[in-house]
Amino acid sequence: MKSKERDFRIRSKIWIEDGSGKVVFGLGRFRILSAIERCGSINAAAKELKMSYRAIWGKIKTTEEALGQPLLVKCAGGSAGGGSALTPLAESLLERFGRMHSQVNEQADLFFDETFLPRLNPECADRS
Repeated sequence: MKSKERDFRIRSKIWIEDGSGKVVFGLGRFRILSAIERCGSINAAAKELKMSYRAIWGKIKTTEEALGQPLLVKCAGGSAGGGSALTPLAESLLERFGRMHSQVNEQADLFFDETFLPRLNPECADRS
């Protein structure tokens, strides 16, 4: 009888931290900035992400302080309401972190498939 094939995957998490170990940027902030870019405001992004406005603002402020540069341009209210747009720095962080995140995951998957998978799943042993 053939053994049940196991579907193993590797997972990894990357982030950028400062010299004291505090998170400056990672997947959470990536998702926050992406939502603000999509939705046009912190408030709408907070609703989409099911987070509080205060939590999102706190994470953005922490990153801005660490980088010494703003991530958002705030638009004043008025009849149409206010909003926020990403600065060129924030757009660059999204693009570069997204690319880095994809490459790290691809390399981790490749390394796992070549190094660990044959040991965990004997049916894959002849692929090693």
